Amino acid sequence: VQLQASGGGLVQPGGSLRLSCAASENIFSINAMGWYRRAPGNRRELVAIITSSGNIHYADSVKGRFTISRDGAKNTVYLQMNSLKPEDTAVYYCNAVRLNIYWGQGTQVTVSS
Repeated sequence: VQLQASGGGLVQPGGSLRLSCAASENIFSINAMGWYRRAPGNRRELVAIITSSGNIHYADSVKGRFTISRDGAKNTVYLQMNSLKPEDTAVYYCNAVRLNIYWGQGTQVTVSS
């Protein structure tokens, strides 16, 4: 599975961004797809995940602010990020799990005034 992430950028605190992760295969054939992030000096952490059956899990730090969704027609998973905070600054990676674990390239999100 090949993953292409996009949508990062620089945004002010309180702003919004939407990340996209386009998969090379039918996303409903993939067990789970998710977003992870790594801030400078930190370990990579789970942000949000959606399973093929539609179950969703969010990290506590983003609940109520971030929304993961998918578009089967485009084989794309999205991460809508609202009310962004400086501590959301990180490189964001999309991920797919189907027998193996696949990673897309990272996309930088910087939240700063």
